[in-house]
This record gives sequence, C-alpha cells and structure tokens, in this order.
Amino acid sequence: MTPLRWITLFLCAAALLVFWPLWPPLVLAAWTAALTRPLLKKFDRLLKGRQRAAAFLSMLLFLLLALPVTLITIGVIAGAQELVTTVQSSPDAVGALQTLIKSDGATSVMPTSLTDAVAILQRTGMQGLGLLTNVAGAAAKGLVGLFIYFVGAYTLLLDAPVLWLWLKQHSPLKPEHLQRLGDAFQETGRGLLVGVGLTGAAQGLTAMIIYLALGVPRALVLGPLTGLASIIPMVGTALVWAPLALGFFLTDHPVKALVLVALGVGVIGVIDNFLRPVFARLGALKLPLFLLFISVFGGLAVFGTWGALIGPLIVRLAMESLAIMREEERPS
Repeated sequence: MTPLRWITLFLCAAALLVFWPLWPPLVLAAWTAALTRPLLKKFDRLLKGRQRAAAFLSMLLFLLLALPVTLITIGVIAGAQELVTTVQSSPDAVGALQTLIKSDGATSVMPTSLTDAVAILQRTGMQGLGLLTNVAGAAAKGLVGLFIYFVGAYTLLLDAPVLWLWLKQHSPLKPEHLQRLGDAFQETGRGLLVGVGLTGAAQGLTAMIIYLALGVPRALVLGPLTGLASIIPMVGTALVWAPLALGFFLTDHPVKALVLVALGVGVIGVIDNFLRPVFARLGALKLPLFLLFISVFGGLAVFGTWGALIGPLIVRLAMESLAIMREEERPS
C-alpha cells in the first residue's frame, strides 16, 4: 500500500471513531429521513418546489406523530423496570406468578369512555416525559443526541441525494455494491420500525385490551411486553400471557385463566399470521425470526439499549456483504 492509502485508511478509521459515540441519533436520523421522504414529496408539490419549507413541515408532522409513541414507550420501559424489581423481590416462583396478577396499588381498569382512554395514555406519556426529562437533565449527552438527531434528520431529508452521490463517487466500493448495502440499511430501518414494530404493536395493543378486560394489574406494561415477546421463536407472546394465566389459577381465578389461555392462543397468538404479511408490504426485514431474536438480544448485551437497533443492522449488513462477496467470487 502507498503512503497515501495508509493515511487515508487511518483518517477514515479516526473519522469513524469520532462519529461512533453519536451513531444512535445518526442512524435514527437516517431512517427517519427515509421514512419521511414520501411526505416531503407531497409537501413539495403543495408548496410548489419550496423544499426547505416542505422538509420542515414533513419533519414536524412526523415528530408530532412519533413523540407520543416515544413518550409512552419510555413510560412502559420505566414500568417494566419497576415490575422486574417487584417480581425479583418475591420469595419463590409461585410468589412471583401471584405478584403478576395482584394489584399492590397498580390496578388496571378497562376504560369505559374515550376520556378514560386518553387519561390512561396521558398518564403513561407523562411518566415517560418525566423519565426523559430526568435523563436529559442528568446528562448533557442526551441533549446533544437529540440535537444531532433533529438536525441530522432534517439535513438528510433535504440533501440525502447529494450526499449519496458524493459517497458513490468517493467510496472504495463499487457503486452497485454500495447501493445494495444502502438498500439493506434502509430496509433494516423500515423493517424494524414499520414491519416488526407495527406487528408487535398490534399484538401488544390486543393483549393490553384483553389484560384490562380481565383486570390484570400493570396491563399497560404487560401489553407492550407481550408485543415485544412476539419476536422470540417458539414461545412468542405466550412468554407473557401464559404466566399470567398460571397466576390466575394459583389465585383461585380459574375462569379468568381459561379465558386468557383461549384468547392467548386464539387471538394474540394468531394475529401475527394475519398482520405480518400486511405490514411486510410497508417494510419487510429480510432476517429470519431466529436471527432477528439473536441480533436484538445480542445487541442489547453488547451495546446496551441501543443495541436493539444496531444488532439487527450489523447482522443484516453482514449478510448482504457476504452475498455480494460470494457473487463476486463466483466464476463467470
């Protein structure tokens, strides 16, 4: 290698090292820009080519839709941490199962009106906002990440074609190979946030309604956790609703237990078969369910919370790179 190549390699590695602490907001910004681009095109036509105004309105609309979901998600995470602590304090396995369906002041009531439903969502969202505020106030890094995310998403929404053209011209990879990796990058974001995300959300919402109807405490936490469990091979959503049903049996509520088993098997467990093909049209992730499960939880173990995103991304890009390399080495 020539000295120039060594210097270039060193500087590129140093640049990656500089960007590494900010990879979560940058990756989310890139995926947000990709998901928001259809809105940009519509607003661009309405505003007669005023792209900056169209990009601002597109980002604003996207964030207005995403912010409540984000706050509720953070609130659910906080509730899940509290639930884990409560279950761990139980003396044995039977006590842990009984804890799941005992209120301890955390009763869940099925909303009987739109006002009740809005109040529940507001309460969960405010818990998430409080946690988010505490995190942001305790660490300037959180504020920097939010700033990088907003600016990055807006910039990529406007200038992604130009930046992509520059990358194609200067990348050591062939343009067609870079295009395939770029497509895999966008596919992973769309598949995780839309395909897998919407399917899990639908199962979680269905489970939450069933739990509320049966009077399961912490249904607002256990419902989303049921949706998350849908990516686990073999057991899936039963990882959550089956222990709840067993808890009902142990606390002398056999009717509720049987109803939950019936709805768990016949509704929560099969809704995935109907909805996944529909949502796959909006965003399909070309990862087998087992690999998705391993990459999510492996990413969590290695990278922390953000590993749930970077784990599947790394595995998906690795699969695409191996496919490209195999095609290149195949004799023509």
